[in-house]
Amino acid sequence: MKNLLTDISGVRVGHAEDAALASGVTAVIFDSPAVAAIDVRGGGPGTREGALLDLANTVERIDAIALSGGSAFGLEAGGGVQAWLAEQGRGFAVRDAVIPIVPGAIMFDLLNGGDKAWGRFPPYRDLGYAAAAAAAETFALGSAGAGLGATTANFKGGLGSASAATPGGVRVAALAVVNAVGSVTVGDGPWFWAAPFEIGGELGGRGLPPAFTPDMLAMRIKGGAAATSVENTTLAVVVTDAILSKPQAKRLAMIAQTGFARAIYPVHAPLDGDVLFAAATCEKPIDPLAGLTELGMVAANVVARAIARGVHDATALPFLGALPAWQDRFG
Repeated sequence: MKNLLTDISGVRVGHAEDAALASGVTAVIFDSPAVAAIDVRGGGPGTREGALLDLANTVERIDAIALSGGSAFGLEAGGGVQAWLAEQGRGFAVRDAVIPIVPGAIMFDLLNGGDKAWGRFPPYRDLGYAAAAAAAETFALGSAGAGLGATTANFKGGLGSASAATPGGVRVAALAVVNAVGSVTVGDGPWFWAAPFEIGGELGGRGLPPAFTPDMLAMRIKGGAAATSVENTTLAVVVTDAILSKPQAKRLAMIAQTGFARAIYPVHAPLDGDVLFAAATCEKPIDPLAGLTELGMVAANVVARAIARGVHDATALPFLGALPAWQDRFG
């Protein structure tokens, strides 16, 4: 396993970004339509096709997921991904019409120092198309794709991914775009809140601090004391090869989002737009009670690791006053 979302067979990921813009798009492409659901816990979300994923609604399977910077402007990224899928003849068939189903979510990176003077139309639709066209089994982590312009309260944010398998061999993997209002590290030290779930030194092998001081547990948020004033959101996609119904995918999303709380402090704030998509490629059967519980447990750990990897692997933006990267301090 590559410790990436693409450890799930039939899943590919592509990035497109603009260095001057300091923003980008990440597309998750399913080779065959996947059962999907969504869980939203942030107080300021921005989503595309979120209502379609409601359990009461008809369409159960999706063709791709679009994650983007640009705040509400970035919702156009889904149209670019949709255009690429349409060229491939992919989508939900309604008699002779074929409609690609592309939910998505955005995060706020408009104040990170990049040049956002794009003129009449924002570039995110074109970036979405390019990200879909670039989708492959390997992809960059850190300051790439939708994570290019991401930040946290104290370090540069980014895009991370991780994967694991249950003892029964069911795989689950996550991709996270980390632009949180809070901190992914314990204070300003090298320790990640997700350290207990680290595998193979993927977070630098620092573990947790020997003791927690009041300063470490103090609230550090963007816009607060000693923090920059930038808005927020963490976006995540969890994919499994288990056979799940749409309600079971919703439960997986709910359990998996507890991984946010294992990796970010504080989390799910009023100005966070925290969103998690869960998707199933439906290859391996699982027990609907104990099996789904175990899958959710592992998924939450994988989400926490993906979030921490996004910060661990990020590089600082080349602008005056930009936040340092974790690697600049501790790498």
